[in-house]
Amino acid sequence: MCTMKNISFNFLVGSTLIFIVFFLAFVSFFYTPYSISAMDDLARNLPPSRLHIAGTDAFGRDIFSRLMVGARFTLIVALATVAVSTVVGSVIGLVSGYVGGAADEIIMRFADVFSSFPGILMALVIVTVMNYGQYTIVIALCVMFVPSYVRIVRVGTLQCKKSEFVQNYRVYGASHLRLIAVHIYPNVFPLMFPSIIVGISNAILAESSMSYLGLGIQPPVPSWGWMMNEAQNSIFTAPWYAVCTGLMIVLTIIGFNCLGEGLEKSYGK
Repeated sequence: MCTMKNISFNFLVGSTLIFIVFFLAFVSFFYTPYSISAMDDLARNLPPSRLHIAGTDAFGRDIFSRLMVGARFTLIVALATVAVSTVVGSVIGLVSGYVGGAADEIIMRFADVFSSFPGILMALVIVTVMNYGQYTIVIALCVMFVPSYVRIVRVGTLQCKKSEFVQNYRVYGASHLRLIAVHIYPNVFPLMFPSIIVGISNAILAESSMSYLGLGIQPPVPSWGWMMNEAQNSIFTAPWYAVCTGLMIVLTIIGFNCLGEGLEKSYGK
């Protein structure tokens, strides 16, 4: 377990950054300094100030308000992607590792095939085929993430099913379903914690990349990736738009990576 004595600096930094981002996303459900869609011709491309702490964009919209709401939708996509990928990957990995034999070989060959394609390219194809639905990106990103979770759970299952306590329960007549659900998976799941946390940061980066290309969350809903797309048009006249948006993405990814490294060190101890 992670106790106060072995909490690392990475864990503290990551937790702090993530708390700030989640706090802004949560507050955006109830309050934003300005309307995210209100345009003001007299306030176009204003630099950061007391009234607009992150400045305004080319339409006179408050950037900080849009970053708050963008955090909400970016996190929803990332968390949904990792949650679905974890569930699907766990089920497939448990079956592959526990059954073994030909089933294991077939499942892992499929996982190798999906992993061999560039993830972003595959996601782009899936989003295009599914006609750019608002949250189609979640399905596309899940295809990218599932194979890695399958491998993690499979390896843990292979190790756990040979352990003495599992063999004892098998001798006592425990069913296969009970062995998997009650005795194997609870011991395998903690091994996934660092990968899940880092997976969230990877999902945020992937979502931002696809939204930047116009294939993620669609306007008028703000997302960090699309905001970067908008910011490139005024990179020289209003650089604060790109800087503030990019800073939010970078700090969030750093936060999740630090938290993942902190958890990995804590579990390693």
